[in-house]
Amino acid sequence: MVFKRLLGSLGVGGPTVDTVLAPGAVLPGGTLSGRVHLEGGNADFDIDRITLELVARVEAEHDSGESEGVVVFDRFTIGGGFRLAAGEQHGVPFSLTLPWETPITELHGQGLGIALGVRTELAVAGAKDKGDLDPLAVRPLPVQEAVLEALGQLGFGFKSADLEYGRIRDTGQQLPFYQEIELTPAPQYAHRVNEIEVTFLAAPGGMDVVLEADKRGGFFSAGHDALTRHTVSHDGVAHQDWNAVVDGWIQQLVEHRTAHGGHGSYGHGEPYVGHGHGDHHGDHHGGHRSGPGMGTAIAAGAAGLAVGVVGGMVAAEVVDEVGDFFEGDEEDEG
Repeated sequence: MVFKRLLGSLGVGGPTVDTVLAPGAVLPGGTLSGRVHLEGGNADFDIDRITLELVARVEAEHDSGESEGVVVFDRFTIGGGFRLAAGEQHGVPFSLTLPWETPITELHGQGLGIALGVRTELAVAGAKDKGDLDPLAVRPLPVQEAVLEALGQLGFGFKSADLEYGRIRDTGQQLPFYQEIELTPAPQYAHRVNEIEVTFLAAPGGMDVVLEADKRGGFFSAGHDALTRHTVSHDGVAHQDWNAVVDGWIQQLVEHRTAHGGHGSYGHGEPYVGHGHGDHHGDHHGGHRSGPGMGTAIAAGAAGLAVGVVGGMVAAEVVDEVGDFFEGDEEDEG
């Protein structure tokens, strides 16, 4: 989606900004490129700085319940220090690197219901104005796709995906939020768990795969959550039997007897898979493939997902917005 925004604080006759992203989805840790097009207004303006912000709609849990807000999770200054003459056309190309933990928004072209955007901010004549907001599409890294496809082939179904404000303890998490992909259990595990949640924490040297199970209770025990963490490499993805690896992870998770916050003891992993760790979320709350994969499950499950209206939340850096994520009027940050 591309559209021009009149810079509100400069009023009628001010310059307009139109940011165009290169077509196609990008990878976490990959390069996002595009061009910012400026058109001068009825007078000359000094463009002090052009900044691109990466923003995400994030959920937060707190004492009074849950809320949603928009978090800025990275910023890039791509130009500035020039005068834009009245009526002048000016373009500023850019190429920037996304954080490795940037959430994925689609799998095989099917949306997951995650809202990410690139917002253009201009500093003009001593004032900041947020002019243009474009959706950002992110596809999974090869190892992320391999894990998701294996889950689909093992019989797990896509339920939903969201971004949770907070941090997962004992990990190298960099962003102030993490992505949870919720799955319905495969038939062979349905009597043991209600759902499985998957979180990817990618980094240049590899990736943590955090699995959490909402375990069913029995006659003599209450249901509880179990969590394990596994480290995988970006290398050798095509040479791994991911169905076997992921099924082993799930069996370990289902058998995990430790409740919230506990630590389990696990064996060493396979050549590209590290050993698991027991832990729980912190801060905001205590090779061979065959058959249909997770892409098919997402195509069926994501059809009913809708992006809601932004609410408010207390976060390190939040912008309160009203209306649609990409077309609503924006207010200044507090």
